[in-house]
Amino acid sequence: MADRSSAPAFTVSEEQCEFRSAVRSFMERYCPEAEVRRVAGTPDAHDPRMWRAMADQLHLQGLIIPDEYGGEGFGFTELFLVLEETGSALLPGPYFSSAVLAATVLLQCADDTAKKQYLPGIATGHTVATLALTERPGSWQPDRFETTAIHSSGTWALRGVKHYVPDGVLADLVLVIAQTDDGIGLFAVDDTALLRRRGQSTLDPTRRQSVITFADTPARRLDTEPAADSLARALALSAAALAAEQVGGAQRCLDQAVGYAKVRQQFGRPIGSFQAIRHTCADLLLDIECARGAAQYAATAADVYPEQLPAAASLAKAYCSDAFARAAAANIQLHGGIGFTWEHPAHLYFKRAQSSAMLLGDADHHRRLLADRIGL
Repeated sequence: MADRSSAPAFTVSEEQCEFRSAVRSFMERYCPEAEVRRVAGTPDAHDPRMWRAMADQLHLQGLIIPDEYGGEGFGFTELFLVLEETGSALLPGPYFSSAVLAATVLLQCADDTAKKQYLPGIATGHTVATLALTERPGSWQPDRFETTAIHSSGTWALRGVKHYVPDGVLADLVLVIAQTDDGIGLFAVDDTALLRRRGQSTLDPTRRQSVITFADTPARRLDTEPAADSLARALALSAAALAAEQVGGAQRCLDQAVGYAKVRQQFGRPIGSFQAIRHTCADLLLDIECARGAAQYAATAADVYPEQLPAAASLAKAYCSDAFARAAAANIQLHGGIGFTWEHPAHLYFKRAQSSAMLLGDADHHRRLLADRIGL
């Protein structure tokens, strides 16, 4: 890969614009609203045909995985472009949990053997991976966990229950954060037949969650340095990535609202000509552009200024969570009665906004992290 140390911030090259266009065209073909609804109605909210096309045509699952592990070796600037498009399309399935969250956790750990074993499968899409971190309280703060790892006779076994695991039922590889005698550790379970898994009822049908029970489940310990340090880096990177997806969803909500305001007639003229509607759309535009700037800053920090990443990621996740929620709610309101119906897609974006706000920690969680990181 080219040296990114001198890369300018907040710029998109011509090649990156072409890449974004290719991803957008792919989403328009494989992930229109009707297909999103169909896939969201399946047991796992996963379409193997679309998943394979993503890997074979655009190699999206391996985008941020280095070429030495079978990936494409791009950075978070390119991932930002992809996630903005997948967020706009409401891409269902395990792309974020596998190609972003789990891949980032593996990349940040210091176990080169594990990287060589697991990352190539994730990069090709043949392995669906996820991270099992949260427990019943739902906290994403890497602190102390009820799930424990027991070391005996040279092997590790996991005991406990993980909740809200993204795409946990679907995953072929589950990365688990568990408590050990010397702190938290990162473990891999690649024989999922040994797990007890069940889906959880979720608000967002496009992003499934699961409960996974570990009953003396054999696992492999991956971390060769303090797991808390590498996990904190991975969660910051993943939060920055999720912020980009939220920007894409918020932008689609605004596009839908503006499109409707241009054609819906009241008193003989489009409702978009009314001052209240115009001001609402203008406020949403400003909100989303600020969110986009925060997400782009976090993506640039991930690639170029790693020392700024923790604060930038929390800033982006907090702001983009709120911006997406506001845009999704306003989209419903601006559509009037039709916006409240199941037939209109506005409710799907509202549900994604709520689930994304909680994933990796809500806005309040990241505001607290940001305050701590800047010394307040």
